[in-house]
Amino acid sequence: MNLSFHGGAREVTGACYLFEAENKKILVDCGLFQGCEECPALNKKPFQFSPSEIDALFVTHAHIDHVGRIPKLVKDGFRGTIYSTAPTRDIARILLEDALTLSEKEGDQIYGEEDIKKAFSLWEDRAYGREFSFGDMRVMFRDAGHILGSAFVDIRAEGKRILFSGDFGNTPSVLLPPPESVQEMDYLVIESTYGNRTHESDEARKISLERAVEDVSARGGVLMIPAFATERAQDLLHLLNEMLAEKRIPDIPVFVDSPLAIKITHVFERYPSYYKDEIRSLYTKHPHLFQFKKLHLAETVDDSKKINDISPPKVVIAGSGMMTGGRILHHLRRYLGDSRNMLVVVGYQAAGSLGRRLLEGEKFVRVLGNGIEVGAEVREINGFSAHADNPQLFSFIERAREHVRRVFVVQGEDDAALHLTQEIRDRLGIKADAPQLFDSVSL
Repeated sequence: MNLSFHGGAREVTGACYLFEAENKKILVDCGLFQGCEECPALNKKPFQFSPSEIDALFVTHAHIDHVGRIPKLVKDGFRGTIYSTAPTRDIARILLEDALTLSEKEGDQIYGEEDIKKAFSLWEDRAYGREFSFGDMRVMFRDAGHILGSAFVDIRAEGKRILFSGDFGNTPSVLLPPPESVQEMDYLVIESTYGNRTHESDEARKISLERAVEDVSARGGVLMIPAFATERAQDLLHLLNEMLAEKRIPDIPVFVDSPLAIKITHVFERYPSYYKDEIRSLYTKHPHLFQFKKLHLAETVDDSKKINDISPPKVVIAGSGMMTGGRILHHLRRYLGDSRNMLVVVGYQAAGSLGRRLLEGEKFVRVLGNGIEVGAEVREINGFSAHADNPQLFSFIERAREHVRRVFVVQGEDDAALHLTQEIRDRLGIKADAPQLFDSVSL
């Protein structure tokens, strides 16, 4: 058996792993590199394997850094089967079409509409917990608790067992069950986005959000929340709905200025069986978890512009989550310079991204070609992360210590990946590595 790393190695994005066993070549994920200057060039590079020789692709979840190069893979000759859960398939289609539109505007196009159609003609969905055969391999998707439909890929081959975590969910999630506990495995490929950090508690994240709304409301400002269209936007809508219903926050308008988030929210409404028990129970009584009186959905450009006509205080949720594009930039240009306003960061910000620079305290930034002196308050609520933190990742590995022979730590920047790798070695005595891009190991 052989495992090689074609993305997501010493970096958070671009996840792509080639696993060779039982005379088969399979990929786990095939994502875009994001958030770096060299990323467009990396995405355009030829694969370091022959796509036509790949027998199957297993997709852990629909985030673009895990699915974004799938149409390119198809364009370059892949004709195998693509497997994922049903929500992953549905969300991936929306995100890939959106990514194509963006790439056409920016001149970074690596595939076309026909490649997307061809990819989905090869796509099959599988449920959690139901083992299926692929050649002589046995494969199962297990709930990863990261976003709707996210999965660990659990593979049995040549008498051994390897688990790919994809993105590992943060517990407790607002909407989803916790990641499934898996203890019997020989090899583990695990993410490390927050491999050197500890999140605040779920109660703390609620209190932080409440305070942000209260503070902005009191000073008559605008609360800007850049949010990923998948999971984060839905988490925020549910919590704001709950807080307004319980009169825990002032009764101010909330705008979702993201056509993408609106589309994906409709997917969430189609799959209530994937929610955690208490949310599923709530959904049966109130099947409008993501709708409330003060909520306004801005689908068109005109809808977006009309937000400016509404006097503060108000809340604006918009993409993109890292502030690298999307409608959030128009709101930043308009509101970032005013000290009455606030920017609340609720998700991971890649090194070099505008979001990371604002978090690190830059006082002058350029947005849509305009130089802006940052006057707005910038806060971070890291408890909203959909990624597990260091204690959660370590605990998962510790529970498997009797069985796991070797751990490969991926999808983290150097500091995070190396911290978790060393901790696994020192505290558990398990062989652990943080592979580099294109490293290959025999298992």
